[in-house]
Amino acid sequence: MEHHDISLLQDIALGIIFATVLSHIARLLKQPLILGYILGGVILGKEMGFGYVTSEASIELISEIGLILLLFIIGLEINLTELAKMGKSMFTLGIMQFLLCVSFSMGFFFLLGYRIEGNNFDLLYIGVALSLSSTLIVVKLLQDKIEISTVSGKLTIGVLVLQDIWAILFMGLQPNLLSPEIWKIAQSIGIIIIILVCAFVFSRFVLKYIYEACANRPELVVLTSISWCFIICGIAAKVDLSKEMGALIAGMSIAAYPYGTDVISKLIGIRDFFVTLFFVSLGLKVQMPTLSMVGVACVIAIFVVLIRLLSIAPVVFLSKRGMKNGIVTSLNLSQISEFSLVIIALGQGYGHVSAEVRSLILNSMILSSVLSTYLIIFNHEIAGFIMRILIALGLSEKNKDTNANVENNQEDDKRDIILLGYFRIGQSLVNYVSDISPDMAKRILVVDYNPANKNVLQDKGFRWEYADLAHPDTLHHIGVHHAAIVICSISDVFLKGITNQRLLEQLKKLAPEAKFIMTVDEMHQTKSLMQNGAYKVIVPGEITGEFLFELVVSTMRAL
Repeated sequence: MEHHDISLLQDIALGIIFATVLSHIARLLKQPLILGYILGGVILGKEMGFGYVTSEASIELISEIGLILLLFIIGLEINLTELAKMGKSMFTLGIMQFLLCVSFSMGFFFLLGYRIEGNNFDLLYIGVALSLSSTLIVVKLLQDKIEISTVSGKLTIGVLVLQDIWAILFMGLQPNLLSPEIWKIAQSIGIIIIILVCAFVFSRFVLKYIYEACANRPELVVLTSISWCFIICGIAAKVDLSKEMGALIAGMSIAAYPYGTDVISKLIGIRDFFVTLFFVSLGLKVQMPTLSMVGVACVIAIFVVLIRLLSIAPVVFLSKRGMKNGIVTSLNLSQISEFSLVIIALGQGYGHVSAEVRSLILNSMILSSVLSTYLIIFNHEIAGFIMRILIALGLSEKNKDTNANVENNQEDDKRDIILLGYFRIGQSLVNYVSDISPDMAKRILVVDYNPANKNVLQDKGFRWEYADLAHPDTLHHIGVHHAAIVICSISDVFLKGITNQRLLEQLKKLAPEAKFIMTVDEMHQTKSLMQNGAYKVIVPGEITGEFLFELVVSTMRAL
């Protein structure tokens, strides 16, 4: 083995080990894990650490793969069909939040002496960077607090999605900032639109059928998706767009199909490995901060909180969703995004921004991540305190800030009965419900891997979603946390890659309030499932025996 290969392996190993140790410390201190990854890189780097990593270029190459997978998954979560259903007021909020934050940020840093001059676009990049919030931090903390489905949670997720759209548009403009002729900008946008349309057309008329053909082989679904991602990345690079833009387009082009959530759940583990190295590589570049830079970073972290409040809370209040919901949404989004670091890194590669700005944004992101963690954990308490001040000043009325609801056209099609598996038992239940109580179909979500059943079920009023039960994380994306009853109609003999016991353990984490009905092959398996939290356990053979006994008894009575 060559010395270079040994060095690369050693650097990757050190990066993972230090990131793991520091992220465990961050977890114990209830801080974002990203903070641990970056600090791991800081300790390994030669700028502030011990200089243990010798092949930064190799680490960056590996981390670029993680960045591409990260943006591919972000694209998978941007469903344009669902985005169109968000309502005008949600779009107004997303537009106003971004434009106001950019304006406030550029105005503030203009006063601090930053300018747009020649090849220097520091001021513009700072404005964009401070306007984006961290999807990784926000979604994780809101999931932990079970607040995704609240009014403020929906507003938060809506703004995050629209921020991603703004970031995508800016990434499309980045290559032409040095020569911002209208024709070149229009040409770049036109190329993006052409690739996006071609990707959607190919997904609709070719990729869709490839997915349907391999749907019963979940690993092939994932492999096909990753291949599609790298194909579009290659095409984007050929037409002078960034590979990251190609990854976003690839994800968006298949987000509307039912396989998107399954691909997300399977790629998360691979993505996290590479993304960890991405943040370690950022830490390697952190320069020794001066006292003034630390002071400015602290000011920026506080400034981000203020501009979120000023750009979000009033807009939410004017849309009649309540000032308190607006304040909670503002607090949820009061950090700097990992996407900002991506944009700044790309900008430095184009020669648009200085290393000083990149270091400033990185330090500010670390501080804002720590601060926002506590702001999200105590968001309702802080919002209540701010509300009392506003009410005392006569700036808000208490009765206008309670029970504010999201527009009806934004409400999800929630199903509180989830049927996992559409095989013999599942089919029997669906047929029985259709015959005896068809209205109940509106409450049932059927989760299965065979798309051939989709139209049949939807015609009967059921909702169908694709998922691989061997990766239960998929179930969160399709709304299992809303469930009152979860039924696994497949026994261990037919389950692939998981058992009812392991599935139950995962389901309890995803939907702690639900009742779980599981299926086993033998009676002796019932006890352990009941002890582990199952509400009921089905043994098909026993049910058949009970039915036959009742049938025999009723037949004898008729003789």
